[in-house]
Amino acid sequence: MRISDNPIAAKLKDLGVELRAAVPLTGKTSLGIGGTTDELLLRRYETIPDAMRLLTDAGISHKFLGGGTNVLVADGELPWVILHLPSAHPGVRIEGNIAHVDASADLGGMVTFCAKNNLGGMEGLIGVPGSVGGALRMNAGAYGTQIGSYVREVELYRASSGQIETVRGNDIRFDYRHTSFAPDDVMLRVKLELPSKPYAEILAGIKICNEKRRSSQPLNQKSAGCIFKNPQGGSAGRMIDELGLKEHRSGGAMVSDRHANFFVNAGGATCADMLRLIDDVRERVRGAYGIVLENEVIVWKN
Repeated sequence: MRISDNPIAAKLKDLGVELRAAVPLTGKTSLGIGGTTDELLLRRYETIPDAMRLLTDAGISHKFLGGGTNVLVADGELPWVILHLPSAHPGVRIEGNIAHVDASADLGGMVTFCAKNNLGGMEGLIGVPGSVGGALRMNAGAYGTQIGSYVREVELYRASSGQIETVRGNDIRFDYRHTSFAPDDVMLRVKLELPSKPYAEILAGIKICNEKRRSSQPLNQKSAGCIFKNPQGGSAGRMIDELGLKEHRSGGAMVSDRHANFFVNAGGATCADMLRLIDDVRERVRGAYGIVLENEVIVWKN
């Protein structure tokens, strides 16, 4: 979608919104897949409600893109614009056991920053790619850790009210790779309460998690992490592996030869390639095990 010639472009600029025209999302997603659209950088949080109202009143569809690490985006010219918060470095402020974190901060960078301030508990998240906001939305977790356990407050733009609100952690439901946030909520900041732990001890835990990842995940290939959620009491990766589907392909999309629940862009993969591979693997697992795997990756179709 193009809004550079739309009358609201000047009004958005007055609100501190930066417009980048015709951005290819292949460079914005960890899969290296995605079509082209305009990108709006929301540089001033306080003007977000006014910017959202402008877009809604003008009938311009929009989607919010965080770190782009858990999303599969459609090919071609996209019918909606992308909203983005500028990256924050490090985007973390420490007060005692409380970490005040910008949602646009890098998740791994945030874990490292807190560790250097002797705040632990999130060692398992060090290698999970993406932004803190994305981790909040899906309650990211690994190796027995999930971010929702430490959330005390979230500041967000709530589309249903058109306002910026602060929600207490106790009022948010954190489930396995799912939360009670609405799809159009935009996370802005989070307050985390973390346990005190010596930096050396945290670092030892981080090293163990990193070694596990390096030995089992395709870290040097373009992927979106796990494609499917694990079914209750089971492992999606184990089932796919048992069916001999590692390196199974559809066009440029391939099941990783290192971790069967990671699908990689092996070169020139399109969204259509990846969707065909996802559907094919899901059907094979259903036929063999009677289990219908649910996507963990978020799919944005035209």
